[in-house]
Amino acid sequence: MDVKQHIRGIPDFPKPGILFYDISTLLSHADAWQATVQRLDTALRPFQPELLVGIESRGFLVSAPLAYSLGCGFVMVRKRGKLPGATIRYSYDLEYGTDTVEIQADAIRPGQRVIVLDDLLATGGTLSAAIRLCRMVGGDVLAAACIIELGFLNGRKRLDVPFTSVVNYDE
Repeated sequence: MDVKQHIRGIPDFPKPGILFYDISTLLSHADAWQATVQRLDTALRPFQPELLVGIESRGFLVSAPLAYSLGCGFVMVRKRGKLPGATIRYSYDLEYGTDTVEIQADAIRPGQRVIVLDDLLATGGTLSAAIRLCRMVGGDVLAAACIIELGFLNGRKRLDVPFTSVVNYDE
């Protein structure tokens, strides 16, 4: 199955000059979605994770069914102020400013084996920040993965863990 043909490109969203890679068309196609989850399962199962950490919000869509498939737990990394209870936050630089992500302080036990997921890897800033955040609360980050990698942006170079993607756009 060619998963890439089920991902829709939306030009000039959310602003002019941006090509948005829309996974809603992938999610709505049962066979393509199952193939995507299966490919991630096959790539990540050898790491034997105890938890998958999904990045808000499309990362949740990737992580939750994959956690079920792998038989492990699922934890959320969200934008500041979105999680209840005690949280740990990490701020990081973007091309035009900063952003902050949080995780619940008790979401990961020290030494717990985790894999961090999102829908798309672009420059690597958010995924790198989530990896850092998981380590701050004691997680042993084994790998990271996404459905889509924008290879031409070299985001993979910002990651210090093995990385896998299902689809790569080289230009």
